[in-house]
Amino acid sequence: MIPREILDDVTFLRDLRRDLHAHPELGFEEERTSEIVASILTEAGLQIHRGLGKTGIVGTLQVGNGTRTIGLRADMDALAMPELAERPYKSKTSGKMHACGHDGHTALLLGAARYLARTRNFSGKVHFIFQPAEEGRGGAKKMVEDGLFELFPCDAVYGLHNMPGLDTNQMAVVVGPQLASSDSWLVTFKGVGTHGAKPHLGKDPITASAHFLASLQTIVGRVVDPLQPAVVSACSVHAGDPKALNVIPDIVEIGGTARAYSSKVRDQLETEIGRLAHGVAAMFDIDVTYEFIRRIPPVVNDPDATARALKAARTVCGTNVVTDFPPSTAGDDFAFFGEAAPGAYVWLGNGPAVDGALHHNTAYDFNDDAIPTGVAFWATLVEQELALAMDTPT
Repeated sequence: MIPREILDDVTFLRDLRRDLHAHPELGFEEERTSEIVASILTEAGLQIHRGLGKTGIVGTLQVGNGTRTIGLRADMDALAMPELAERPYKSKTSGKMHACGHDGHTALLLGAARYLARTRNFSGKVHFIFQPAEEGRGGAKKMVEDGLFELFPCDAVYGLHNMPGLDTNQMAVVVGPQLASSDSWLVTFKGVGTHGAKPHLGKDPITASAHFLASLQTIVGRVVDPLQPAVVSACSVHAGDPKALNVIPDIVEIGGTARAYSSKVRDQLETEIGRLAHGVAAMFDIDVTYEFIRRIPPVVNDPDATARALKAARTVCGTNVVTDFPPSTAGDDFAFFGEAAPGAYVWLGNGPAVDGALHHNTAYDFNDDAIPTGVAFWATLVEQELALAMDTPT
């Protein structure tokens, strides 16, 4: 059920969302977006804190004397890719677009802040966290390092992301793993270059690399527990020169990604990729360097926080709530917030996943039909959870 006050605000939020879409900004560069967010929150009467994570904004709303505090997070950044679909509010900045719906997420949380500031039907404190640089630039980690949870302690923290394939009046709320860890790895094999017609005079790193690449998938297929999902992918190989096809090079550089839903498997992937690289290097008598770069932990929903999110979703969507939605092997740095406080990350339908509607597609667009559901979810979550700490009459 969508409150009338939220429905009355949809036109404003739709126009705001489309304005943000037309003016995309990359991670840590969200100057215009942050100014708009701060202005709207200030106008609504919230206290504003700037500068966490450089362009991050936190708006705080205290109502009554309830002692419980929750955080709600929206990401603000766009992607470094062109928008190819034609629409009236198409990106005005070449090579940048909102291809993941963060323009929509920002509008939804602003809508909830405006509604809650007007209705004030709760007792407690809400921190509205507008995060920069979710798309691989480390915005959540930077906000935490800058003291987010020291300045704004939370008893629970929540995130929301749109999901193509679910209807716009539909949500998915599931306990446990939601998104995988997202880590990078680099392997460099260093041999001895030589003439391609005289391989016996050198130490061939290309042949060694072929063995490494062919064996890489045995980590997931034969080492990791088959009941534990994991992904290891080689995504970059640099070696030699196509203009010198009679030269065996000295060096081959290989890089890729590793994904897991548990810290144990994440550790295992780091160990096993390195073991394989060093084993191949030993077999071919060449040198190797290995680096595993930990970027984002997995997003794992806390049972209690998820139960509260599920109650709010069912209040808004009725039976249109999915509780067996499969986790994604994509990553989201909301994970750093979930490590600091019990967290839940939920999915909001974005409509059919067709005709470029998938995330990170040059034709993607956030579906404005999802605005009422998303705003109502945030508002209902606050009203229900902070009703647990309502003032006691004297």
